Amino acid sequence: MITQEQVYNALRHVEDPDLKKDLVSLNMIEDLKIDGNKLSFSVVLTTPACPMKAMLENACKNAIRHFVSKDVELAINMTSRVTSRPDRTLAGIKNIIVVASGKGGVGKSTVAVNLALGLAKKGASVGLIDADIYGPSVPIMFGVEDARPKASQNAAGQTRIEPIEKYGIKLLSIGFFTDPNQPVPWRGPMVSTAVKQLFNDADWGELDYLVVDLPPGTGDIHITVSQGFPITGAVIVTTPQNVALADARKGVGMFLMDSIKIPLIGVVENMSYFTPAELPENKYYIFGKNGGKALAEQFDAPFLGEIPLVKSISDAGDVGKPVILEEDNILGPVFMQIAERVAQQVAILNAAK
Repeated sequence: MITQEQVYNALRHVEDPDLKKDLVSLNMIEDLKIDGNKLSFSVVLTTPACPMKAMLENACKNAIRHFVSKDVELAINMTSRVTSRPDRTLAGIKNIIVVASGKGGVGKSTVAVNLALGLAKKGASVGLIDADIYGPSVPIMFGVEDARPKASQNAAGQTRIEPIEKYGIKLLSIGFFTDPNQPVPWRGPMVSTAVKQLFNDADWGELDYLVVDLPPGTGDIHITVSQGFPITGAVIVTTPQNVALADARKGVGMFLMDSIKIPLIGVVENMSYFTPAELPENKYYIFGKNGGKALAEQFDAPFLGEIPLVKSISDAGDVGKPVILEEDNILGPVFMQIAERVAQQVAILNAAK
């Protein structure tokens, strides 16, 4: 007869490679059922976007067959429950991820949009705030330029903004409330108030991740978001050029200031190389090479991935269907891998209490 003690002892040999503890100690084993020679249980991962999912499942199977019985009829349910830190949650939002860059034109919004969609495709509940007040691009990239959020009242009589929903993502952008053909000549206090409303006055519901697309630089909006809300961590986007890297270092330095202290989730390098369609095996590093990796190493942060310079990425955003949604586009897996690595690092940060 199989016993619970045998099963738990076997699974103590399976270690989460990120959290450096076994699955039993981490309380990741649930719903254990034994019926004669039949055994079933659930492995509760820290995120649905876990890149180690298949590896952990195989490790559990091998542990049961080696330490319990090779003839057991085994059924493993790989599920997830996104983790958070109690001191870094906001009204039902488990994790807030800011996406930043030192300068404009490096593809920060493209990374933020595809990151949010990648997390959602993995099964997480995701929201996206376009905090670039002066140059909002999320409405265009989701094809919802004409959308206007509705307002409703909650049980306490408070007026709440209902985010626009598209592709399974809840969206809010200042672009939903302004004329797209007119500039936004607002001073700092007005900008800060508008950004706070996107967070505080919206009916976000329960979210695993809220991705925030920050504007370029290190201005009022960055300070407002960083000091006013419990940010889980920051993703830095850069291109390989020295000018972009120099500005990215300033952005990283801001998040690491004593008055802010936001952890780095990692660095993404965009426009890393160019590959001609007729020479798919060739890579031309026209803007330099390994600048993003060097930046990540300088600040002892993970390097989350490199994105090639491909016209279809910008084309997809321009027509309102980001590239990660195109099933036959070879770049979809690139962004999906970045999303998995971001989720992985968020889980590690949450475990380091």
